[in-house]
Amino acid sequence: MADTQPVIRFRDVNKVFRRGNGRGDLLAVDRLSFEIAKGEIVAVLGKTGCGKSTMFNLVSGLIEPTSGMVEVIGHDPFREFAFFRGKIGIIFQNDRLMPWRTALDNVLLGLEILDVARERAEAVARGWLARLGLSGHENDYPHALSGGMRQRVSIARAFAVEPEILLCDEPFSALDEMTARDLRAEFLRLVQQNGKTAVFVTHHINEAIEIGDRILVFHRPARIALEIHRGRNPDDERHAREQILQVLALEDAAP
Repeated sequence: MADTQPVIRFRDVNKVFRRGNGRGDLLAVDRLSFEIAKGEIVAVLGKTGCGKSTMFNLVSGLIEPTSGMVEVIGHDPFREFAFFRGKIGIIFQNDRLMPWRTALDNVLLGLEILDVARERAEAVARGWLARLGLSGHENDYPHALSGGMRQRVSIARAFAVEPEILLCDEPFSALDEMTARDLRAEFLRLVQQNGKTAVFVTHHINEAIEIGDRILVFHRPARIALEIHRGRNPDDERHAREQILQVLALEDAAP
């Protein structure tokens, strides 16, 4: 993380959604400011409805802030959406595989969009499937794969385009805990080995502690209630867990 220029920067960001039927406006993000350095893995933790997904959509350029500044790799992700072609990989809660495409063809999708030559694209896609333990399943369709295997395909698809940033929206929450644990460890290893910057949205405390170099705990509307660095021993992890639980309990107690 020697690069001093942040990869992701939020500065006093507000996001207001206009609602009809006399219900008034909804403030989803409230003066949110943070920075993420190159090679950093940041877990964003909070309860359902705290604005994690809105923050995620702001980073990915799907929506624009009402006020404030969002900057990713030095560019505005909403106004310069085309710049980010191939620079951001996204892993969703559901695998979002195309059922009519094989595992290999699903991984190839992003490479096809980037106009990578077929021979090279196929070699890259096969390589990532192999790294994720799916050798021999290249020609299987999604319906023939388990939930964990489908999510491995989606991870391979995200890594295959060699993005600078990985955005992960609760990617393991639909899996059983044993499968999720294995995939978390595999994902973390791949991110670290390949020097990626990652934003990992979750509502599970243990997952945030396991994944994040740094953890941002959100209160609603999205604002940082706690920022901590991941501990490297059981005592540090226990202290982090206690801090997080205390902060989340304070939100419940708020009027």
